[in-house]
Amino acid sequence: MAKNLTKRSEDYSKWYNELVVQADLAENSAVRGSMVIKPYGYAIWEKMQAQLDKMFKATGHENAYFPLFIPKSYFSKEASHVDGFAKECAVVTHYRLKNADDGSGVVVDENARLEEELIVRPTSETIIWDTYKKWIQSYRDLPILVNQWANVVRWEMRTRLFLRTAEFLWQEGHTAHATEQEAIEEARQMLDVYTEFAEGFMAIPVVKGYKTESERFAGALDTYCIEALMQDGKALQAGTSHFLGQNFARAFDVKYTSKEGKEEYVWATSWGVSTRLMGALIMTHSDDNGLVLPPNLAPFQVVIVPIYRGEEQLSEISVKANEIKKVLEEQGISVKYDKRDTHKPGWKFNEYELKGVPLRIAIGPRDLDNGTVELARRDTLTKEITGIEGLAGKVQQLLSEIQANLYKKALSFTEENTHKVDDWEAFTDTIENKGGFVSAHWDGTSETEEKIKELTKATIRCIPMDAEEEQGSCVFSGKPSSRRVLFAKAY
Repeated sequence: MAKNLTKRSEDYSKWYNELVVQADLAENSAVRGSMVIKPYGYAIWEKMQAQLDKMFKATGHENAYFPLFIPKSYFSKEASHVDGFAKECAVVTHYRLKNADDGSGVVVDENARLEEELIVRPTSETIIWDTYKKWIQSYRDLPILVNQWANVVRWEMRTRLFLRTAEFLWQEGHTAHATEQEAIEEARQMLDVYTEFAEGFMAIPVVKGYKTESERFAGALDTYCIEALMQDGKALQAGTSHFLGQNFARAFDVKYTSKEGKEEYVWATSWGVSTRLMGALIMTHSDDNGLVLPPNLAPFQVVIVPIYRGEEQLSEISVKANEIKKVLEEQGISVKYDKRDTHKPGWKFNEYELKGVPLRIAIGPRDLDNGTVELARRDTLTKEITGIEGLAGKVQQLLSEIQANLYKKALSFTEENTHKVDDWEAFTDTIENKGGFVSAHWDGTSETEEKIKELTKATIRCIPMDAEEEQGSCVFSGKPSSRRVLFAKAY
């Protein structure tokens, strides 16, 4: 397989798009702004989904499913929510087509207009809180800890595979609580779950923080987020968790009777991550040779490639290769044995390098004689000859090293590209010429935030949760500030 990826240093955006397609992750579909996720890409998403689902259930959550279509009137019940999503909504107005009278094809049947138009789900708070009204009467019905795996539609004008598409896959958690404190603890707990997943499984270091008022989810009192830094110096929001207060409970009149017999409005959270995580995975670790996958999320962690001449050699090698495969799989390692005779070993080496398989084992006739194999690491592109005896332990060790190495490398990049600045000249120079996270003082006003965005295209990615109090002056206005926030250009 001949790879001709554009180099990251030449055109990062083009490199990304080419890699997604050439590594067989996804492709554009016939529907504007929508994508086809191919089997190899979907296998990575399935691994993400399986791990997150396990973590959600370990924290007491259950899966459910709610309708794709939402009555338009529901959106108007929560004012800031409709303001936040109105421009992105796809609307169903009719339920039937008919043949055109002039024979030119099918047209909308105007006699089949819906009595109430339906919104194609951009997020599910409204339909879920209408449902919760039926589920909740007493404090005994709380908390409700529900998650759904679903697709959503947001009619984005500028799209990019995985990062921003008109339709995408995600999970959305929606919980209901008796007290404000319980809801806040839930929202923060789920942010911790996302952090553990991003760092422990995706090998992506993240910054935990709060969104500013202008960047909050529509309808939330507080939005907590994790922000990651991509190799081109742009930030990517990798997950959000929202404390919704009683906004949706009031909008849909969801009350419960407390232990004291008093009627109270319910407190709420919502939280979610999406197939955007695929984009984060690609852009954090991959290189000019293709995809680089952390072992914890690779569809298969090891590929075995036989090197042979003729059927007789292949048969002999296959016996040993299948033995190795079985031993590795018994240790919980996912393995593919590629004995296709339609492609040469060199072509296969390139293919699996492009697809980011963490470890490659090559075995030929000489290896059979010597009781050895060649091990190649995708993260460092290094090779070594090692004995078949004890190979399972060696592979386990290397997979752990690769996982840790990818995180360490990404963390070093994030630390090296987080810049403290204290004046406007340094701020604009850093944003334009260095990129990365810029840690700077901000006066706390939306006017200053908007002006900085207008002048530099940089936004406040978050107010870091671990930010210590530090007296200073806003880089733009010069007004007093008590702590730093993180700015960056972002996806």
